[in-house]
Amino acid sequence: MSDYLDEISAFVSRCQFDDLSPIILQRAKEVMADGLAVIATGTQEKEVKALTQHLLVPCGKQVATLLGQGIRTESLKAALINGTAGTFLELDEGNRFAGGHPATHVIPATLAVAEERNLSGSEVLNALVLGYEIGARIAIASKLRRSMHPHGTWGTVGAAVAVGKLMNYGEHMMKEMVNLSSSLTLATSRRTILEGATVRNVYAGISGYMGILAHHLIESGFTGEANGLGSVFGSVVSETFSPEEMTKDLGKRFEIARNYFKQHACCRHIHSSLDAMAIIAAKMPRGRIEPEKIAKVKVRTYSLAAQLSDQRPKNILASKFSIPFAVGTFILNGNAGVHCFTQENLENPVIKALARKVTVVEDTSLTAMMPERRPASIQVVLNDGTVLEAETFIAKGDVEVPYSSEEKRRKFYELVGPIWGHKLAESIYSDFMELEKLGNINQLTDRINQRA
Repeated sequence: MSDYLDEISAFVSRCQFDDLSPIILQRAKEVMADGLAVIATGTQEKEVKALTQHLLVPCGKQVATLLGQGIRTESLKAALINGTAGTFLELDEGNRFAGGHPATHVIPATLAVAEERNLSGSEVLNALVLGYEIGARIAIASKLRRSMHPHGTWGTVGAAVAVGKLMNYGEHMMKEMVNLSSSLTLATSRRTILEGATVRNVYAGISGYMGILAHHLIESGFTGEANGLGSVFGSVVSETFSPEEMTKDLGKRFEIARNYFKQHACCRHIHSSLDAMAIIAAKMPRGRIEPEKIAKVKVRTYSLAAQLSDQRPKNILASKFSIPFAVGTFILNGNAGVHCFTQENLENPVIKALARKVTVVEDTSLTAMMPERRPASIQVVLNDGTVLEAETFIAKGDVEVPYSSEEKRRKFYELVGPIWGHKLAESIYSDFMELEKLGNINQLTDRINQRA
């Protein structure tokens, strides 16, 4: 029953940097740069700053960077805080086949351990690709209970695998790492995003923390179940687990190459609706729809997106999981970037009025297209009876409709330029694009910390 565990453990322990194709490495560098920019900007949120103050008591080795804060702490705490920060903006990359965000679970633990051990850029990239791979494959092989949020679940194993790779685990220890870390999975609640419960933002941070903790547990003699992965993801958090998905095209198809990047600072399930709104707006005079001319908006979409129908989100997190609010702020602001999801916009009477005009319904024919597609159809009715319509089947930023290299670079500058300065941001991005040449990851993070 656990033969698949032997196969994935052997693959991870044997796969080296030189085994990865230029396409995979380029995507890994873009994912790393995107993830660190999102984290660094997320650390500017007041809750993250407060958490930092609560956790940073003077003890332990101060070896790992808190991105965007210019300080170092213990690797466990850095993984926890950076992982938490990485989810605040809802701009972290994701994978629609996995139904979640693999990198935001893997990057914080990978960076913290690499800094602690003075590891190279090539080792970081290799660990990121492999941790991402195993985490995403667990998600594909299982089907989480609908009441669960995907953060803090399979990402924990992904983080642990990346840590094990950085620690040069052999096949036996890597298998133990997978089994033990499976039992460190959180019982997460999907209702947190619908209610705006910000405890949800720490789920990914805990995954990074647990990934490093799993290493310390194994070093201390702790053990996991014989088939912890199949047990936890086959009967506890999910009742469906297909081991064959863990090994299908292993080493040939890399999940990091099937990822998506985000420009809209909200839940990915909203992006198709916003892209459809952008199509409509582009056809209007001055490239926008005048708010006062809108009578109503109807959104037809797939099941998971249709749940995001709250017309009166109570806080910023809830607004990022509300199609009505996202559509409203997009109409008024002309985009759905970070600055469109703020307390000021949440209280804006024009956006509130627009959100109340937006209804969201499930279209079962659109639901049937998942996960290959995540479609949405929008109908805007104006006061004079004019009807404007548009539809999208895959949100921009995915592999079929990717953002350009320039768009990814511009997102990086927009996020970290205000923190590090544009000149340093340009230099750091260039370093990310040649990360494999870096002999010690601290050469990069030292420069970041001096400016933050």
